[in-house]
Amino acid sequence: MEREAVLVAIDVGTSKVVALIGEVTRDGALTIIGKGAPTAAGLKKGVVINIDQTVSSIRGAIESAERLSG
Repeated sequence: MEREAVLVAIDVGTSKVVALIGEVTRDGALTIIGKGAPTAAGLKKGVVINIDQTVSSIRGAIESAERLSG
């Protein structure tokens, strides 16, 4: 499988932050190679109430996904 592109998707929710890392091949196939989903902090009812905690949650999700992706 020859890698064409790497994509990262982030979903920030009130209860958790999910980051997915996927590889897109030349034939257009997408394979998920990493996922991080820590508990969200700094959000209440979908509104950011503490930006530092929210950024930390997003960073944690991305770092977890990166570790799994190799």
